[in-house]
Amino acid sequence: MSKIPALSGREIVKRLRPFGFEFDRQVGSHMMLRRQIPPAMTLSVPNHRTVKKGTLAGILRQADISLEEFLQVK
Repeated sequence: MSKIPALSGREIVKRLRPFGFEFDRQVGSHMMLRRQIPPAMTLSVPNHRTVKKGTLAGILRQADISLEEFLQVK
């Protein structure tokens, strides 16, 4: 299993685009992403310089994306 990297919120949003997530809006310091293709869902990504590793793990778990798949996207 790969180690979870320290990434910014904007970098996480860029890496989620190939999985069908699009920027929808920003509420405070959180960016809301929406995926229209099934299963449709909304994710909240904090717009921080460095997102905590546990937060990133939770985002990936909610989106049902493995860490290995996520790390392959550049």
